[in-house]
Amino acid sequence: MSWEQVYEQWKNSDKLDEKMQQELKALNENAELKQDAFYTSLEFGTAGMRGILGPGTNRMNIFTIRQATEGLARFMDTQDEATKKRGVAIAYDSRHMSPEFSMEAARTLAAHGIPSYVFESLRPTPELSFAVRHLNAFTGIMITASHNPAEYNGYKVYGEDGGQMPPEDADALTEFVRSVENPLEVEVLADENSELITVIGEEVDAAYLEEIKAVTIDHELVAEMGKSLKLVYTPLHGTGTMLGEKALKQAGFEQYMLVPEQAIADPDFSTVKSPNPEEHSAFEYAIKLGKEEGADLLIATDPDADRLGAAVRMPNGEYQVLTGNQIGAILIRYILEAHKQAGSLPENAAVLKSIVSSELPTAIAKAYNTEMVDVLTGFKFIAEKIQQYEEDGSHTFMFGFEESYGYLIKPFVRDKDAIQALLLLAEVAAYYKKQDKTLYDGLQEIFDEYGYFAEKTISVTLSGAEGAAKIKEILEGLRNQAPTEFADVPVVLTEDFLAQQSTDNNGTSRPINMPSSNVLKYTLEDATWLAIRPSGTEPKIKFYIGVKAASQEEAADKLAAFEAAIRQITE
Repeated sequence: MSWEQVYEQWKNSDKLDEKMQQELKALNENAELKQDAFYTSLEFGTAGMRGILGPGTNRMNIFTIRQATEGLARFMDTQDEATKKRGVAIAYDSRHMSPEFSMEAARTLAAHGIPSYVFESLRPTPELSFAVRHLNAFTGIMITASHNPAEYNGYKVYGEDGGQMPPEDADALTEFVRSVENPLEVEVLADENSELITVIGEEVDAAYLEEIKAVTIDHELVAEMGKSLKLVYTPLHGTGTMLGEKALKQAGFEQYMLVPEQAIADPDFSTVKSPNPEEHSAFEYAIKLGKEEGADLLIATDPDADRLGAAVRMPNGEYQVLTGNQIGAILIRYILEAHKQAGSLPENAAVLKSIVSSELPTAIAKAYNTEMVDVLTGFKFIAEKIQQYEEDGSHTFMFGFEESYGYLIKPFVRDKDAIQALLLLAEVAAYYKKQDKTLYDGLQEIFDEYGYFAEKTISVTLSGAEGAAKIKEILEGLRNQAPTEFADVPVVLTEDFLAQQSTDNNGTSRPINMPSSNVLKYTLEDATWLAIRPSGTEPKIKFYIGVKAASQEEAADKLAAFEAAIRQITE
């Protein structure tokens, strides 16, 4: 059917409630929005799906939730009965329609006789990952759009290891989702009070908080300095408040302060332009409170509390918002140094990071004889490596991170965990405070020792069918005519992760031993690297730049030159 026919099918359906019917009629007044809502089905990929709330096949609503869950149920129907009966853990964040979507998913599963375990109220994404493992569920569903604006929601699927589904399973699941032709016709259980739907909450919280005790490395340090370290924490109207506050208190941090206006769950995120700890503007309220209280450290977590950002106090009393790579470097340095001093650093220690993350952590790991392992973007690839290490004993996992503000310290969770990172970063701040230093001082020490590394991510939004075509055109153009230089600096290595092949400037090619992924990465003569990939959850193409220099000023100049070269590609 054409998208116009699909629109008519929805308009004539008696299954839409009055609110959705009114929204559907309103689309008639805007031809462009009407087409965008129906010209395609919301993409379900390895990262699940994410989209704008509203009626339509290309929107997040109860019917697209049912369609995705029907695909998951059909996938589970192919398993043996015992596996199927392990069921599905379901959690949701503070966004519009999140509670409703979680129950729609549970009702859809119940129509297939599949049990589900639904959290009683909003919970962080890392707790959903933990719950899958804790409950021995076969899979998990998280209703969240992470740090997207308020008009978005999303749906992520987790495997039995607690990580987002790896490509092979995700591809199989995607085929089942796509086999559901009409989301309006998906059957759901009429009564949500079914014995197949179990409400969970406090018991899982307690189990998670018991595990998180192991995140603290130096308990004596925290016991001593936790009484004086001043920490401001904002969950940005999301899920982090309850577990974050309990974890801090349990560890021994007494001088933490919640940003009161942002400690309240609010699906409109009314005090921020974007509920994203990557954005400096997200720290406006935290900085105000920090200055009033003389706080040592400011921390923000995104709405589903899997990402963490931080701002550190500088000598002039102002606060500098750190990059995700800088936070990663600080945490890695502390973890490895603390274990080295305690004599507990394993000989086979390994740190994991994504291919678009900074090379500063690599330099740090090398100094501690610790292996740095690069994986594709997506925390599921870090989770896969953790599982591999547990099975073959080849390495001991010490830390995993992505430049996009995602960190994992202890693998009882298999996704990025901002609650864990909150605890450990507070401990690192306590470590420096005991030396009459700040985290800003600690970062400068790292730069002095390893060189000044700086990175930048450029996200270009290209929405709709036209935008998708433009993104495809950019990537195909780069593959068809491989760049030989950027900003007059020669390319010495080109890595095409889709073709799984690297080629140096002599024309010598070698295979890349990673799953296929639509990413291009270029290493330049001066050790600068650039990477390009489409976003897996948003209508964006992302460009990453990483440089190394002798000073902050030199690094900034290099970043500016390479950014100008990147901008030419998108024009």
